[in-house]
Amino acid sequence: MQIYLDHGATSPARPEVIDLMTEVMRSQWGNPSSLHWWGERSTMVIERARLQVASLLNAEPEGIIFTSGGTESNNMALMGIARQYQTPQHMIISSVEHSAIRLPAQYLEQHGWEITRLPVDCEGKVSPQDLERSLRPNTVMVSVITAQNEVGTIQPIEKLGQICRNANVFFHTDAVQAVGKMHLNMQTLPVDLLSLSAHKFYGTQGIGALYIHPLIIKKQSLVPLNLGGGQERGYRSGTQAVAAIAGLGLAAELAEKELVNEAQRLKKLRDHLYALLDDIPDLIATGSKERLPHHLSFYHQYLDGRRLVRELNYAGIAISSGSACSSGAIEPSQILLEMGYTESAARNSIRITLGKSTTEADVEWTALAIHQILSRY
Repeated sequence: MQIYLDHGATSPARPEVIDLMTEVMRSQWGNPSSLHWWGERSTMVIERARLQVASLLNAEPEGIIFTSGGTESNNMALMGIARQYQTPQHMIISSVEHSAIRLPAQYLEQHGWEITRLPVDCEGKVSPQDLERSLRPNTVMVSVITAQNEVGTIQPIEKLGQICRNANVFFHTDAVQAVGKMHLNMQTLPVDLLSLSAHKFYGTQGIGALYIHPLIIKKQSLVPLNLGGGQERGYRSGTQAVAAIAGLGLAAELAEKELVNEAQRLKKLRDHLYALLDDIPDLIATGSKERLPHHLSFYHQYLDGRRLVRELNYAGIAISSGSACSSGAIEPSQILLEMGYTESAARNSIRITLGKSTTEADVEWTALAIHQILSRY
């Protein structure tokens, strides 16, 4: 029996997405920058996908810029804003950001920028009051993750964004884990820049997008990282990956149609799994009750998280220890350390993320396997 419960790392591409991408590669493979019929056909594919992604976010289509994924989108947001300034300024991030935010911020810090890292409470949440206190006259940007990838906690994005808007400071959010799992409305959320990645909601790896608010586009406040042919309104030069973009668009359209019902279904399964594991005294839940609908996270008081991952893998069940980008590392989870947990707890963390293929039987079998494994220790 094979059970995949690591959708936070990547989700399998939907059959519909694979079929569409295959068809595009067969018959709509022209260069979108070309003026002839072949190029125009590819341009139509791209613009349809732009509309589909914009619809999922209730955003303006011209604000959707296609990228290679979440990491590039995050770098575009931070470095693109930073590069418009001749002298270093001040930027704020949370202490529980993905490395695709932490490391660009670290790079800026090494080049003279002042970086404030907002602390979080034991649930992994940023305090809006801490953000207000951290703003300075030379603060130009704030970046806070929408939903933390390791512990699933959803941040108070609306409050944080409004504080930034009141202070005339750009607000970016890494929504890679959240898009397709929770409702995000760019018409009402005070968000200037938002990153997403297709492979988190059943598109393919290697394609994503950065949402850019119309005012940023109008004022040309974001400096492109790559110079070249001027594709994607000049923000992301390079011949577009037409088939992958088509797949992202379809994945976004299907996610929008299914979002409400699927989120309810996953939340029910998630809570059922929590209940089935509740009688294991040494398995401690982490994160907040305000969390992604498909996401569970724990630490074991005595057993290394990677060991439990390996034991479950032998049983045909895939989960992860921390985030996928750091699960091979020996160091304890930086996220749990920032939340106030001990090094031991941070080393013993696991993450279980459900998906479209997850059934009640999968959840119950996984709970049984975890009980049996932990009974040996």
